[in-house]
Amino acid sequence: MVERRDLPNGVIVLFEKIDSVRSASVGIWIRNGSRYESVVENGVSHFIEHMLFKGTEKRNSSQIAEEMDAIGGQFNAFTTKECTSFYFRALDTMLEHGIDVLTDILQNSIFPENEFETERGVINEEIDMYEDTPDDLVVDNLFSAVYPESSLGRPIIGTHESLSAMDTDFLRQYQHTHYTGSNMVAAISGNFSQEIIDYFCEALKHIHAAPAPEFVSAQYRQGEIVRVKPIEQVHICLGFPAFAISDSRRYALAIFSNILGGGMSSRLFRKIREENGLCYSVYSFNASYLDTGVSGIYLATNPSTYRKAMDMALAETQRLLVEGPRQEEYERTREQIKANVLMGLESTLSRMNSMARGQLLQGRVLSADEVVAAYDAVDLAACIEAGRMGFDVQQVSRSLVGNIQK
Repeated sequence: MVERRDLPNGVIVLFEKIDSVRSASVGIWIRNGSRYESVVENGVSHFIEHMLFKGTEKRNSSQIAEEMDAIGGQFNAFTTKECTSFYFRALDTMLEHGIDVLTDILQNSIFPENEFETERGVINEEIDMYEDTPDDLVVDNLFSAVYPESSLGRPIIGTHESLSAMDTDFLRQYQHTHYTGSNMVAAISGNFSQEIIDYFCEALKHIHAAPAPEFVSAQYRQGEIVRVKPIEQVHICLGFPAFAISDSRRYALAIFSNILGGGMSSRLFRKIREENGLCYSVYSFNASYLDTGVSGIYLATNPSTYRKAMDMALAETQRLLVEGPRQEEYERTREQIKANVLMGLESTLSRMNSMARGQLLQGRVLSADEVVAAYDAVDLAACIEAGRMGFDVQQVSRSLVGNIQK
């Protein structure tokens, strides 16, 4: 059972005791990411995530790294469009030490000048790496196309131009306004004592209280971006307007999307790869955000056949929308998704992430039983209707990266 404590500064602490394991996963999630940034701030959330590991008032970067390794588990962080997470997984005997390091870097980082320029160079290399990874680049470009005037369309890691204008004071100010108590959820899942919960709450009570920052709402717009690059394949990402994270229809859409392009038995895989040999990889996906969502189809193929493959993907999508899935196909896919949900929650890290993310982005923790019940409530008609709304080929947007003519 998930329990909760609300601290006076607004931090929500969630904890779930699992006596059958010897470890626990601990995380702190902040409702902050690239969509909360202005144009000049683009990439600052990701930059702060990097810099928090570079030194505090009592630990330098080497000591932080050594102590992370010393707890014997996984210690990491990530930034998305709508949240930032810092977390670790360790044995129950090392939780206090891990919490001390985690809360220290979150509250007491000093952003040392000697580390700042080095880390800016590392992130600039990361940006260049994306340029050399066309399957990532084509998806980022799709978001730029469908959200052209929104922070949701800008890259999480920022650009060379936006990073060049930042200094340590810029990062400190942004952290002060966004890393606030009312903007945070902390979570523990696994084997821990009551003393550990008390210790965690005591360490978090010093985070300053302030209103959570707002973001500007985004709306899907049909668009197209073609990026010419001298590479062997054309990478294609087709996008469609879909549902926000709070919309219950996203469960039905997930079933439809898996039937369309979720695995080796999916319609797109069989048609484009198995029957026609036009690609190695093809799949569909759904991305839900606080106020909007995008469905997509990705594939990569030869420059001489990319138009045929792209048209075939749209035609197969349209055929599934018109004819609908077979009953057996629909039931098999629904059961597969439910199994993946339940198996995914067998690790403490997955359970911790699920608790924190649900509370942070949806205002509550969704239990596994609730999620399974939501999928069970979807019938074939609802699946087809969600597909027609979430993969509307009349509203398709296109992103292409490869050696082609515009």
